[in-house]
Amino acid sequence: MNILDWTIVIAYFAGMIGLALWLGRTQENGKDYYLGGNSLSWWSIGISTMATQCSVNSLLGAPAFVIAVGGLLWLQYEIAMPLAMIGVMVFLLPFFRRQNVISVYEYLERRFGIGTRTLLSITFQFFRAFATGVTVYGTSLVVEKLIDMPFWLAVLILTGVTIVYDFFGGMKAVVFSDLIQMAILYSGIVLALFFAVDAVGGWSEVLRNFPAEKFRGLSFEGHGLGDNHTFAFLPMLLGCFFLYMSYYGCDQTQVQRELASKNLDDTNLSLFMNGLLRFPLVVTYCLLGVAIGAYLSLHPEFLELLRPAPGLEANYNLAVPVFVLHHLPHGVIGLIIVALFAAAMSSLDSTLNSLSATTMQDLVQRFWLHHPEPRTELLLSRLTTLFWGLVCGAFSFVVGNFSASIIEAINMIGSLVNGSILAVFLLAILTRRTNGFGAVFGFCLGLAFNFYLWLYQPEVSWLWWNVFGCVLGFCGGYLASFLRPAPSWDTIEDLVFHRNARDFFHYRRAWPRYHAVLALYAAVLVLACAGMRYLPQLAE
Repeated sequence: MNILDWTIVIAYFAGMIGLALWLGRTQENGKDYYLGGNSLSWWSIGISTMATQCSVNSLLGAPAFVIAVGGLLWLQYEIAMPLAMIGVMVFLLPFFRRQNVISVYEYLERRFGIGTRTLLSITFQFFRAFATGVTVYGTSLVVEKLIDMPFWLAVLILTGVTIVYDFFGGMKAVVFSDLIQMAILYSGIVLALFFAVDAVGGWSEVLRNFPAEKFRGLSFEGHGLGDNHTFAFLPMLLGCFFLYMSYYGCDQTQVQRELASKNLDDTNLSLFMNGLLRFPLVVTYCLLGVAIGAYLSLHPEFLELLRPAPGLEANYNLAVPVFVLHHLPHGVIGLIIVALFAAAMSSLDSTLNSLSATTMQDLVQRFWLHHPEPRTELLLSRLTTLFWGLVCGAFSFVVGNFSASIIEAINMIGSLVNGSILAVFLLAILTRRTNGFGAVFGFCLGLAFNFYLWLYQPEVSWLWWNVFGCVLGFCGGYLASFLRPAPSWDTIEDLVFHRNARDFFHYRRAWPRYHAVLALYAAVLVLACAGMRYLPQLAE
């Protein structure tokens, strides 16, 4: 990197901080800080949601998967997305919006009691902070490798800048910065793809030199239940359906921005948008993996640049940034490095804001400071953001050996707990007999079984953990509820599912039509993935 590249990077950091200071000047209380005063548009929330998902784990990990693991099989991961959005739009987000909560776990207290709320909130805080530590670790490791910056300094810059603009700007800064970061990120991916294809000699050479067997977008071989087919169609479809249902419908990092929209129809529009646009985004950075994989076939010496040290295994997570540094002109290199930081910061900023929200709403204000003054609440909210930024940065120094693959590490951490969390929320919304005792029992049962699979049945695909955790948690929680009295109908009438959703939630749009579009789109994605295997024929 030269002075031009560093100027671009510094200008980006300064711009993020300046934007946050400007957006935060009108904040008066915790609701302004965490929900942006419910003034955010549906399209900005939708783009922000995609930016959070398109993190550095995706930017580095997905091309690495395409090159070194399963090729375009990663696209199977996205078939479940439109279907999961239907589930979230119908069964989860409407109930949280109706209750006018900031923390999604506050809904659980109203349905099951304080114990359930506190347990799941603390679980979320720990697992999310740990997973974010993996993100910070992966990004900082790449920065250390590429520009010869000490690891600790890379962590300090990444977390420090994010903490500053999150500290002052709150949810508005998260969403508006994500809009900018998404534009930078996608521009960076497209530019890197353009130069990678040019380095190989055009698309026909890319299609000719990338291994033909890795163009498969679907795999019906095996079932992932001990046959070493981790990424077969069935576990990826079902596992990712439950994973995405939990992530977009029960995870505070995503739910909080959806709660910041103007009304429930806008919330659903942002989810609908995400269900449609997520797949094209994933295809773009998977094609980048295809192009760099083809380049590697023609230039095997490139592999040596991916080794942390001579004689060690190549780290394919470095493929994209190493290619950028060696083949792109200065200025564009700076933009790609900014895209790398943007990918990490788009995930980190929402995480810090949501961790702060759950800490304040579920712990501080619930147990100690019940009705703080608005300015006091705002100050404490910002201080908890600072606290969690420091914690996530600290975690990055201890997660190095968790997994060799960034993207797999993140999804494995989430899959341990996502299914069990989803089970609790589904018990709350879809059943009337379930009580707090049953909900906690079901959550613990699903989580314990997934830990058992992780420790003693490693041949079972971790994608199934999402399914098992949810099914066991739901069934076990419902049955265990018969050991305690049923909740009174008067206390839960507004908290459980009603068939006449349009009147119950006062919808202004005919949402079943949107659900049908998403279901049809999922079928189209299956056909698109199946057609990937024929791409090499275009080179003939």
